[in-house]
Amino acid sequence: MPKQELFDLTGKVAIVTGSSRGIGRAIAERLADAGANVVISSRKAPLCEDVAAAINAKQGREAAIALPANISDKGSLQAMVDATLAAWGRIDILVCNAATNPYYGPSSGIEDDVFRKVLDNNVLANHWLVQMVRPQMAERKDGAIVIVSSIGGLVGSDTIGAYNISKAADMQMARNLAVELGPQNTRVNCIAPGLIKTDFSKALWDNEKTLGYFETVTPLRRIGNPDEIAGAAVFLASKAGAYMTGQVMVVDGGTTIAGG
Repeated sequence: MPKQELFDLTGKVAIVTGSSRGIGRAIAERLADAGANVVISSRKAPLCEDVAAAINAKQGREAAIALPANISDKGSLQAMVDATLAAWGRIDILVCNAATNPYYGPSSGIEDDVFRKVLDNNVLANHWLVQMVRPQMAERKDGAIVIVSSIGGLVGSDTIGAYNISKAADMQMARNLAVELGPQNTRVNCIAPGLIKTDFSKALWDNEKTLGYFETVTPLRRIGNPDEIAGAAVFLASKAGAYMTGQVMVVDGGTTIAGG
């Protein structure tokens, strides 16, 4: 098999949630570079439309469409899935990237409704989406699902505990689904990024002292950028990752193995 075929996604259709910025946008852009048609989705329609237009201009084809959706609204997600199938007739790749982290502080201070919001948006919404796309993946006996988790799911924290719990749950969801969907040749994996320079994580890197700490405890001595996560997603979605399922791919510059 020629090398380029390993990462060729020509004709594939991908939904990427939370893809109007940051890691999600980078993943959508790189999937399109590999030949896929991509759905750009987040809550705000204008941002989705801007990203889709930029991808289409770069690719010189209708490689992206904007389908806004709110991950906390099951009906909104179903409408996005239905619109994707109406537009392109199939969904080969699902990237569950959108997430919420509204609380920083000890577990004693988090309100019940906030805790539920974290779990609903970061775990339940991913479960909904998988159930929505799996039937047509099973029918074709071909599908790739990627859940963007976090190294937070591998460590403890006294400030983002609820978020870390949700990300650990995503890892177990991938393992469970990999067993369940494997016989239909649908693969399910997680990516666990370390600290990546995005708006979502700005509270951690937009502070000289905090940034310095992460740079010190990370063997590569820097934080990551969104494109470095996008490459992992392309691998997991393509033939290159065809025999990988139920796994958590840690992309963190070595932070976790160094005890950071």
